Amino acid sequence: MQLEKSTAWKEGFVERLEEKQSWHSWELYKMSYSLTKNHLIQNFSGLQSLKYLPHVKPLPHQIEVAERVIEEMNGKAILADEVGLGKTIEAGIILKEYLIRGLVKKALILVPASLAHQWIEELHTKFHIPALLYKKNYELDHVDVVVMSLDTAKRSPHKEKVYAQNYDLIIVDEAHKLKNHKTISYEFVESLKKKFCLLLTATPIQNDIFELFYLVTLLKQGHLGNYEKFSAVFSKNKRDAEREEYLKELVSQVMVRNRRQTTGIEWTQRKVQGIPVEFTSNEKEIYRLLTEVKQISSVLSDPFTILTLQREMCSSPDAVFVTLSKLLEECTSEQEKAYVGKVMRQLLQQHTHSKAEKAVELITKANDKVILFTEYRATQLYISDLLHSKNISNVIFNGKLSKNSREWIKHLFQQKAQVLIATESGAEGINLQFCHHIINYDLPWNPMKLEQRIGRVHRLGQIHDVHIYNLAVSETIDDHILSVLEGKIETFEKVVGELDDILTTRLSD
Repeated sequence: MQLEKSTAWKEGFVERLEEKQSWHSWELYKMSYSLTKNHLIQNFSGLQSLKYLPHVKPLPHQIEVAERVIEEMNGKAILADEVGLGKTIEAGIILKEYLIRGLVKKALILVPASLAHQWIEELHTKFHIPALLYKKNYELDHVDVVVMSLDTAKRSPHKEKVYAQNYDLIIVDEAHKLKNHKTISYEFVESLKKKFCLLLTATPIQNDIFELFYLVTLLKQGHLGNYEKFSAVFSKNKRDAEREEYLKELVSQVMVRNRRQTTGIEWTQRKVQGIPVEFTSNEKEIYRLLTEVKQISSVLSDPFTILTLQREMCSSPDAVFVTLSKLLEECTSEQEKAYVGKVMRQLLQQHTHSKAEKAVELITKANDKVILFTEYRATQLYISDLLHSKNISNVIFNGKLSKNSREWIKHLFQQKAQVLIATESGAEGINLQFCHHIINYDLPWNPMKLEQRIGRVHRLGQIHDVHIYNLAVSETIDDHILSVLEGKIETFEKVVGELDDILTTRLSD
């Protein structure tokens, strides 16, 4: 191939020279030269984007995460910082960096519906990225950066529109919800055409180690081997200290995780208390009747049904009454109906609930704003009525609320009410640093849900020590849940790293 000098400039030069035309402005030339020079990226190491982000002052650990993902991980990483350390900021810096370098032109950000507007606002105001919030009639061919609800994106006709695009970068927020290869969400994300991929989750292991295996596999196929090989080496009954350390090293090659204690930031403390609750003799009798209902009815003998009734009894009379009312309609024999009816009558005579009374006691003692987490909407109403009877102001927060209603309830809690009674949806996507008391009224099976709950208040901007109260009824299913939680925490810490306190405050603190 022969190289020749370009002469395209010559014609215009001669024309100006012979006809004595005016030359271009020297000032404009210098401005153009300066602009071009500033946009030149002279080396690949270090971040170029920070000088274009006047409204963001990233913390050192956030800068380190962005540099490591770009320079060492080739843009494929799990961002697993603890709740409240700014994973969204880290993802925004990485996206901005790739846009400036020209390595990303099209990006898709998949988020829970409740967080979509928050993402759009942060991208616009902090990163000056003109992201578009996807609407059902949008065509994606001419949209460079789009934020979509994962639930919307994975359904027809939207998924076909997404599949038709070639995205340079995919960002998945709350990536633990992908779970494994059998879910529609996981299959959808796996099938996307993508060059870079960021998975954001503070809790990469929710219930078992195989959830982490599938997240890593989504980024780097074969990094942890295939399922059979991974299971043979790292399943729970095969692991030992040496294998766990090896697995942790493998995972660290695709996952960045910062803990609060390692950021160099001075954090307030978590003060966690386990609060045992004793049932009254009448409550114990009802609990026994619910446990033994399987001996009376084939309809009610399903283990999951019994477990649900036990958990609801540990939550409130109303919660278990609602379920029994539905089960009564399924009963076919008079014996079954009589037994369920007997339990329901005893519930109607139960005018108090020991756990609820303990919660009121804690709220009164705190004399400050408190978030109370329950698993059941019927319990929300029960506790709300109980608090109102004690002249304690409260508001209810659950997944049925619209975006505007969520914001209004948050405002009421901040300005007026003492207590926010929330179901699990209250642990997602809202920041409540103005509160520093949490009551885990109903314990979840998953310790990561506890961490998500606590992370709503124990995050950047919290100026008080955070008080966490975990309620559990003695000699009931609550004891078993505590045991399960402890086992899952142990698994998480051996593979991913230490967790902040969520069940009890450790002696080292």
